[in-house]
Amino acid sequence: MGEFAQSFYHTQAWKKCRDAYAKSVGGLCERCLAKGLIVAGREVHHKVYLTQDNIKDESITLNWNNLELLCHSCHEKEHRRKGVRFKVDDMGRVSADI
Repeated sequence: MGEFAQSFYHTQAWKKCRDAYAKSVGGLCERCLAKGLIVAGREVHHKVYLTQDNIKDESITLNWNNLELLCHSCHEKEHRRKGVRFKVDDMGRVSADI
């Protein structure tokens, strides 16, 4: 995650939103489930990536339509697919790969 987003990910609003969203989709990776695979979700991913320009926009940051629960593998593939230079550790935490 970018340094600009670190404080957001520690807010109670995000933690409450993240946990409620994960529970609402049954705790399973949505992409794997679409393929018929049962895999636990580990990361609530923002489909529209957070930026310095949208980090305070709750219609991006806390909107369930912009969220997707992913397993570690799918989350890592997403960030690699978009050409974003991030790495995801074994706990599903994202950090800059610079």
